[in-house]
Amino acid sequence: MVKGACNAAIGVILAMASWGGRAQTPSPQAPPPPPSSPSADEPIELDHVVGIIGSNVLLESDVEQEMHFAALEPLRVLPGQNTPDSAMRLLIDRTLILQQMEQQQQPTTASAEEVQKSLAELKKQIPACARFHCEAAQGWAEFLRSNDLTEAAVEQRWSQRIAILSFIDLRFQSGIRISQEQIAAYYQKTLVPALAKKDEKAPPLAEVSKRIQEILLQQQVSGLFQDWVSSLRDQGNVQIVDEAYAADLEPKPVEPSQ
Repeated sequence: MVKGACNAAIGVILAMASWGGRAQTPSPQAPPPPPSSPSADEPIELDHVVGIIGSNVLLESDVEQEMHFAALEPLRVLPGQNTPDSAMRLLIDRTLILQQMEQQQQPTTASAEEVQKSLAELKKQIPACARFHCEAAQGWAEFLRSNDLTEAAVEQRWSQRIAILSFIDLRFQSGIRISQEQIAAYYQKTLVPALAKKDEKAPPLAEVSKRIQEILLQQQVSGLFQDWVSSLRDQGNVQIVDEAYAADLEPKPVEPSQ
């Protein structure tokens, strides 16, 4: 399992001046001591490989970063669902899709204009952004810092996401339609109660309708998608090195549309 990063404690030493019956001449400031090296008995925690997908190596830090990215999609990764196992599953699926896109010579990134337009919409959909005022550059930067994300990493991930959604739409979603009734039902029965548990107010339905439609489409194609991903795994493209992540990688049943 992913271990949370530990914050090093900073010791503060206050130099107290001693006063007698006379003034003292300040002594020259001593240079700071060199950083101490860990002793032979002190354990050193290293990043380690958790999986291999073709020529791509997945590290535990990749799984941690995937969990940080969940902050960008609170409508999909609901409270309680952002676990190392689920993050590993998403990481594997995305890597497999990108590999297939490259093999089929499909674009794996979107234009900068598309990314900025999509991110502008995203800022309206994240409940926590109301507190940070993400519409302003400083507020967006503070929101990302609070989730251990950088603007460059987010723009790169969102560019991939736009390209992946287009690829999935082309390959799997032909003929699937989501009704307004299904979107409203997901909003009222799933999204609103889930955010209420975090004392957060759901954005208006009109602002998140398109994103909910994407989620419901993804649910309906999950059976086809998992069959495809399973076939890639059967071909030996996926190796789980850390068995702690293996249990969650079995195919999931298709979630019923609401």
